Amino acid sequence: MDNVIPFRKNASCVELAEACGEWFVRVVEHDQEFTRSFDTVALALSYAEGQRRRLGLDKVTRV
Repeated sequence: MDNVIPFRKNASCVELAEACGEWFVRVVEHDQEFTRSFDTVALALSYAEGQRRRLGLDKVTRV
C-alpha cells in the first residue's frame, strides 16, 4: 500500500461572492460544504463574519 495517496482534507474556509444581485456565503468545514444566499451584502457579511469566528479563521475570502 505504499502507492496509496490519501484524500486531501478540505481546509475550512468562508467565501463571499456576488452574482446577479444576490450575495452568497460558502462555508467549508471538514468534509462538508454549504452555501447560503442573501439579498443584501450587509446580511451576507454579517453571516460570513460569524462563521469565520466560529471556525477560528483569519479572514473571509471574497471571490
